[in-house]
Amino acid sequence: MSNTPSAADAQGQRFAAQQAADAWKRARVGDRVTYVFSATQGPTPGEADAARTLVGRLSLEVVSVQQPWVYVRVSFIDAAGKPLTQTRLSQELVVPVRSDVTRPVDVPRPGQMTTERPSFSGRNWEATRYVSDQRPVDGPLRTRVYANDSALLYLTRGLLEASTESAGFRTPGRLTLSLHEFQAGSAEASAAAPSLERPLGPGAFYDRRVDMPPTQEVLRVCFTAERGFVLRSEGPVAPGSDPCSDFSQAEPEALEELVMNLPWEALVSGEWPPGAAREGAQGTFTVGERNVPTRTEQRTEDVEGTRHIFSETYASDPWAPGLAGAPYEARFQSLDSLTERIGEGGERESAGGSRLVQWGPWLGGQPVSSQ
Repeated sequence: MSNTPSAADAQGQRFAAQQAADAWKRARVGDRVTYVFSATQGPTPGEADAARTLVGRLSLEVVSVQQPWVYVRVSFIDAAGKPLTQTRLSQELVVPVRSDVTRPVDVPRPGQMTTERPSFSGRNWEATRYVSDQRPVDGPLRTRVYANDSALLYLTRGLLEASTESAGFRTPGRLTLSLHEFQAGSAEASAAAPSLERPLGPGAFYDRRVDMPPTQEVLRVCFTAERGFVLRSEGPVAPGSDPCSDFSQAEPEALEELVMNLPWEALVSGEWPPGAAREGAQGTFTVGERNVPTRTEQRTEDVEGTRHIFSETYASDPWAPGLAGAPYEARFQSLDSLTERIGEGGERESAGGSRLVQWGPWLGGQPVSSQ
């Protein structure tokens, strides 16, 4: 049973959000939440393709507390507790989250609100459902259910259930997620901070050199997280500046939204490396003393009457040791891309490109650099 919330209910939601934020200060090693998820895409109307489905469990667990940093491990497993076979979900990720804030972060939960008392993980919850229907403008139908008392589920701001249904696209798709279990850690437990060998993003950065003849610049992408929100900033590298020292203009995204969308991305992206790169030429991408085995896709197209060659180089294994310290986002992009124009005499001339030139943790550790 549900009803439309009053102004007092809306005030209660703001209190719940603050409650979840404050709970990060009391984080304990062993705090954990686990969800079951299902992602489905297809079949395409009028086509012979079959629907594809990916199911599993998503867990977030505190593995170390070094105030103000709380280190969270994100993992994806199947019902038997084994890692999923999809490349994008096959490895555990580390997310350091600040328990305080360096700037105000207020991201309203979108949608129409109704209150309800659902049952998850063996107990009843006072909760609020948010429904945002963007289907009239070819957007998704998005539903989220959050516990009003979010302290027990602070790692995901009280999330109990979520679903996103795509609309306006040729191939339908749906992602669902619901709370399976939660666990409180121990005040006596302690552990050293884990290395940021495989960061989701926060605590790490990467630089790409972008060539657009006759200009060239290096763009830096930085990540941090504060009280359940991930902050991402991107911009030109200022000479002599410290990596990732300013997140004042960074766009925040709720941590639970970021991690729950990873299974959907894994499903729709398919196998790795992407597309024709799976059968592309083998090679090695080198930055500093790091070497990464690669596959390169190359294609030729006519652009306004001039022949162009497009090359995209990807890591054969995005979890290769040579990419240790790279944020998740950087691993699943091209490491090197190049566009060349072919002149009348067959000579090649660069028409632009980009290359990963530096990455690593800014929260301790040393970055990998081509310098």
